[in-house]
Parts: sequence; structure tokens; C-alpha cells
Amino acid sequence: MADTRWLDEGEQQTWRTFLTAVHLLEGALDRQLRRDSGLPHAYYQVLVALSEAPGRELTMTGLARLLRSSPSRLSHAAARLEEGGLIRRFKRPGDRRTTIAGLTPRGMETLRSAEPGHVHEVRRVLFDALTDDQVGQLRGIAESMLGVLDPGEEESRYAGPTGTGSQD
Repeated sequence: MADTRWLDEGEQQTWRTFLTAVHLLEGALDRQLRRDSGLPHAYYQVLVALSEAPGRELTMTGLARLLRSSPSRLSHAAARLEEGGLIRRFKRPGDRRTTIAGLTPRGMETLRSAEPGHVHEVRRVLFDALTDDQVGQLRGIAESMLGVLDPGEEESRYAGPTGTGSQD
């Protein structure tokens, strides 16, 4: 393409450093959660989302949208979580087409026991490495990126827990 705006050397270095950092961050969080609680990071995120939902329940469609997950990927995760007794899925009364996922007491207990180690790891690999100013800059950068990557989904961006204390 003749009119391609190629990355300059600094942009190329920033891009590759960013990709490496995101890849390593996800891997570190996944390893810690698997080691300490037997949960992949993706499954932990499902439990967090349900813990923060009203009544600790969401439609599978709403949960997929919130997690930015494909329905098939979420269905696979939900099946594993259901096998472990951490969530339950059921049809909405009066609407056999809508499936609801709900966090079970065992799922909430698993989440609560996984949270301290996960928060420690998030602090260790991200927040402890940054100054307060850099944390603010990172949030601004992430919000700018979301504005391009996910326009119109402002209502499902993180606005704070709804009283459960669950974190990710």
C-alpha cells in the first residue's frame, strides 16, 4: 500500500515492547492462579464477573459481552466451571432460549480464596513496577484504546465493584 503509515523505529519498539509485556502479564497471572487455586485466568474472570452481578447471575450472552468473549469460548469455560460446581446454568423461567449463569456458594468460596494471591500478583507484576503518575497514564492509555477498540460499550467498562469486594 502506497499510503501506509509505517511505524517509525520508536513506535515499532513501543509496539513490540507493549505486546511482550501484555503477553507476559497474562501468562504470569494465569500461572499464579493455576498454581494457587487451579483456575485459569479466564475462568477466574468469569467468577469475578458473576460475583459482581446483581444476584450473582448473568445471561450467558451478557456475560460473553462483559468479558469480550466469544459465545463458544465462554460456553466451554462455563461447562468446566459447572463441572466443578463453581457455577450453575439454567434456563430463564418463561424463556427457554435464554441461559443464565449463576455463581454457586462453592464458586464464591473458590473466588474468595483465590483473590488474595491474585491481587498480590497483580500488584507485583504491574502496580509495584509503576509510579502513581504512570498508573494514571496507563489508565488513560487503556481508556483511549478502549475508545477505539470498543466504541459504544462504555456501560460495560469497569466502574467499580458492586459491593462484593471481588477484584481482577
